[in-house]
Amino acid sequence: MANLSGLNTGVANPNPNKSFEVLPAPSDSVSSLSFSPKANYLVATSWDNQVRCWEILPGSSQPKASISHDFPVLCSTWKDDGTTVFSGGCDKLVKMWPLMSGGQPTQVAAHDAPIKEMAWIQQMNLLVTGSWDKTLRYWDTRQAQPVHTQQLPERCYALTVLYPLMVVGTADRHLIIYNLQSPQTEFKRITSPLKYQTRCLAAFPDQQGFLVGSIEGRVGVHHLDDSQQSKNFTFKCHREGNEIYSVNSLNFHPVHHTFATAGSDGAFNFWDKDSKQRLKAMARCPYPIPCSTFNNDGSIFAYAVCYDWSKGAENHNPATAKTYIYLHSPLESEVKGKPRIGTGGRK
Repeated sequence: MANLSGLNTGVANPNPNKSFEVLPAPSDSVSSLSFSPKANYLVATSWDNQVRCWEILPGSSQPKASISHDFPVLCSTWKDDGTTVFSGGCDKLVKMWPLMSGGQPTQVAAHDAPIKEMAWIQQMNLLVTGSWDKTLRYWDTRQAQPVHTQQLPERCYALTVLYPLMVVGTADRHLIIYNLQSPQTEFKRITSPLKYQTRCLAAFPDQQGFLVGSIEGRVGVHHLDDSQQSKNFTFKCHREGNEIYSVNSLNFHPVHHTFATAGSDGAFNFWDKDSKQRLKAMARCPYPIPCSTFNNDGSIFAYAVCYDWSKGAENHNPATAKTYIYLHSPLESEVKGKPRIGTGGRK
């Protein structure tokens, strides 16, 4: 009778945290979410080849515009002035979309394999892209050729930039750290402190280190300075009994410098690395959370709830598969760090 149990209870509630739903939802799973650095415009890229933008207003979301790629879109980023969106993915090219002026997208970058990650570097006025072709490429969007191509040891899986710090995570658990004041030389290369594949990275707000998340329900907190290595630690998360899920997203709060994790268990949590505490565990959604992000002032946490293929094609039913994008308004108690109780004890 186990296989009939779901019929009695009805469909699982996709929104147990009573978050605000962004509509209309994409027709396939969401691969990235990014807020404008200047205003509450949210962009989602998805496996239905679309890049969509909504204006987020108090109590409502207004679809603003969308563009198409020829293949699934995997990543997106905004220009620092909030005028323009870049997107890339399985068609191996980057489109630059002057969204706010209503302009048409143009191709500004290309790789030899799908583009997994990208970031706009305001201080260099360049776009950096990371691909499964095992390169990073830097682009001046007015030129057809990259201004620099950096070889990576393996396929790019994750990227974080907070100038001058950039960290790239590749296959085989390589983490390559760059000082963007001299981007053509590796500052340091390490093996991930986590024993399984890297899924996501987030630079510390003070640029003194980074977080790394893996497919094995674990996060590493890593400092760059050799004298600070004793402060490094890892912790388990996104686990349920013997079930271990991927950590898919790491986002620092722009004001309080605490951080969120989101995972394939359908949960998102808020943490304080300095006091080593979990500040808030949110209710688990019935589907994975593949991506998430804060808006520019940290008053909105956006997250997608949809199938992420972590259990293969046999667990995907296109007839019933749904995609949701939700907005959570964090309470201060959820995202503001607090000193550890009894600080004389274990650090």
